[in-house]
Amino acid sequence: MSGILYVVGTPIGNLGDFSPRALETLEKCDFIAAEDTRVTLKLLNRFEIKKPMVSYFEHNRFERGPMIAERLLAGENCALVTDAGMPAISDPGEDLVKLCIEKGIKVESVPGPCAFATALAVSGMPSKRFTFEGFLPVEKSARREHISWLVGETRTMIFYEAPHKLSQTLSDLAAALGDREIAIVRELTKIHEQVIKTTLCAAAEKYSKEDLKGEIVLIIKGAEPETKEKMSLEQAVQYAKELAEAGESKTQAAKLAAKESGLKKGDIYKLLTEE
Repeated sequence: MSGILYVVGTPIGNLGDFSPRALETLEKCDFIAAEDTRVTLKLLNRFEIKKPMVSYFEHNRFERGPMIAERLLAGENCALVTDAGMPAISDPGEDLVKLCIEKGIKVESVPGPCAFATALAVSGMPSKRFTFEGFLPVEKSARREHISWLVGETRTMIFYEAPHKLSQTLSDLAAALGDREIAIVRELTKIHEQVIKTTLCAAAEKYSKEDLKGEIVLIIKGAEPETKEKMSLEQAVQYAKELAEAGESKTQAAKLAAKESGLKKGDIYKLLTEE
């Protein structure tokens, strides 16, 4: 019988956010697959956990993934952790989870903190509908092309960004999206946690000259939805007339024109039948 891959969320800053269930899972698993074993060792030492670890990160995932899967198939249980937050979210753990599912290995979640959801919750930005974009491409043309796809996006947009790339990213976003509202959320759950509410153009200007430190989440207001030009009564009647000439009954033509224009069916029908 194969083992279980536990996808374990770890604190994004404050170690007090480490859940009892996550602690129990790390204590009971056979080994831990960690993005950076040095970072995870600090967590293990803090909670006096002693477990063997294997590194699993962006540049070794295709080699290590099958090795981890083989151990799971042999009956061992593995806890997958990233440096902070939920593994497999803008993280190479996504590939390991997919591989395990393909091989019929059970995958269980041990939820924990997630930076993008936490940032959105404290940002004051619209949260009913949003899109998580993760990290933008590093290469300039690919990054700008990706941003160009988002110009008409009406949902709130969420990005992760590193401090040393913040200035260029803000500049590219402002150039493509215009002066939208933005919340720059940094150092979540840490002593210097900060939510900076401003606009894209102001942020691009300010942080071209001033550095921000720490882990950063950018939350940007979506585009305003396109509104249809309001149809006049005369235009609605003309539209109904064209529908009638195409074979619709006058009653149905007036109904369709009313639906399209937002005007009253009776008003359209009255003028239509007077012609």
